[in-house]
Amino acid sequence: MSHGVSPLTRRALLGGAAAVAAGAVTTRPAAAHPAATPAAHPRPAVDEAILWREFTTAPHTHPQIPYIGRAGYRAGARRLPRRPVVADVRAYGARPDASADAAPAINRALAEAGRRGGGTVLVPPGTYRVDGLIRIAHGGVTLKGAGSGRTTLLATRGLTDLIGPYGSRYGGTKSAWSWAGGLVWLSPAARHRSLVAAIRAQDWPFEGWTGNRRDAWHTLTTLRPAHRGDRTVTVDDPSRLAPGRLVLLRLADDPDGRHTLLRHIAGDGPGAASYDWSDKTKLTSYVPYEWPVRVTRVQGRTVTLERPLPLDLRPEWDPRLTTLATPLTGSGVEGLTLEAPDVPQAPHLLDRGFNGVTFQCAYDCWADDVTVRNVDNGFGLVAASACTLRRTTVEGRGAHHPYFCREGSHDNLVEDFTVRARTTPAPADTQLHGINVEGLSSHNVWSRGLMETGTFDTHRGMPFANVRTEITVHNDGRHGGDASAGPLYGARFTHWNVTVTNGRAGLVKLDEIAPYSATVGISEVREFGQIDVPDFTGPLHARLEAYGTPVSVRPQNLYEAQRALTR
Repeated sequence: MSHGVSPLTRRALLGGAAAVAAGAVTTRPAAAHPAATPAAHPRPAVDEAILWREFTTAPHTHPQIPYIGRAGYRAGARRLPRRPVVADVRAYGARPDASADAAPAINRALAEAGRRGGGTVLVPPGTYRVDGLIRIAHGGVTLKGAGSGRTTLLATRGLTDLIGPYGSRYGGTKSAWSWAGGLVWLSPAARHRSLVAAIRAQDWPFEGWTGNRRDAWHTLTTLRPAHRGDRTVTVDDPSRLAPGRLVLLRLADDPDGRHTLLRHIAGDGPGAASYDWSDKTKLTSYVPYEWPVRVTRVQGRTVTLERPLPLDLRPEWDPRLTTLATPLTGSGVEGLTLEAPDVPQAPHLLDRGFNGVTFQCAYDCWADDVTVRNVDNGFGLVAASACTLRRTTVEGRGAHHPYFCREGSHDNLVEDFTVRARTTPAPADTQLHGINVEGLSSHNVWSRGLMETGTFDTHRGMPFANVRTEITVHNDGRHGGDASAGPLYGARFTHWNVTVTNGRAGLVKLDEIAPYSATVGISEVREFGQIDVPDFTGPLHARLEAYGTPVSVRPQNLYEAQRALTR
């Protein structure tokens, strides 16, 4: 068994065999159901990866592997807040026997906790019927059940019924509830009010950190040039910066139309230089690039940030720190199951909005021990950053997006997650995307997962520098994404120790599809089903190591290893 870096290509695999290091590789037949090899019981690691040794010498600037060691709530804090109980939903009229609509009572309790400055809203054991959506709109508020096996919110209506049809800004008959909103929805109060008003007026709402209200932001200071991986930056005016302040780094593309910022996000390779960006209107709608981050120190004009810079700062991109939509911070949902009606999954892009838990314009928020069942879409991150989703499960009749991550969502951590096999066959004209990322979202981590169905859905919009590590997947889903959203991948995507139980390569094996990427320790796979061609011509500078030996190289979990390396 060789752990050297291999030139093996996906095209060679289409022929049925390929060389890896010095030996020939043949693909295995489809493996057993993933439950037979769960991520919770991996094989022991046997050798240290060459790429890991390289990474440790330059952890913030490695060309193929991103630095994600500070992803998640409070830069990866292992302990989530435990706040005192300030409300019990039964005191507000909620009944744990599903005999009446508990949504108004739960929302009154959450609002009261917000008015008190935060605290825990307790949902004791039982089944609570909810005919409306649950809103967490204030910082410092935790909605806490007795455990995902003991407290159930039984939803009866979808978001189309509760709010109205949510059409796509790109026209047609698509339902934006196919990728937005949740029946438990964590977002700032002002943002939610404006969003609902826009939907009901059949206008596209304000989704992102600035979204279609980019006239509302204010410059705090401009920035001097800096490099990807720097945590200290030089500012021109520090007077409005202070430790703890949440700011937005904004980078605009160059004004002469060469799209050098987009090329940089793609790795600055020759293929990105020759790529036709001119008709990628959906992709360019995500620019200026926006990255929220906390300031941790101000010393003269030198400012330290909570996380290293995700990209270079170059003068032609007008780098600056700005204000942003006031985010929801320090709120979470824990210890409950949200169950939707067991009705057939809707045709693709016509979801009715039986969605699970969504974080929107949220920073330093979390979900822990939460299960969603029979949902159209499971857990959503929409312009959400630095959030942790821990011990989450999607199960039931099948979901369009078990997890979606979009509109410039960065530095999130999804760990110890499960996507269960669907309990009913997929209806015609439906799609299953799995763990999704799109829309220039970056430095997100999916760690220690068991996916009995789905795929690693990279949904165009050139997400970059994301990591999937220590995951077992029955790779039977499909990716999506409009052609106008541009490339599937930007630079520094990494798949590290992944077991593919059915031998399918698509969207897991990256070495001939993603620029400046790393694929380390995955199963032997072959192409079948949806097959993509590279977006970029020429050499991709991608790396492949320990092919055919899943969960066998050290470190076993790339995220955990980076945390240990840097703390």
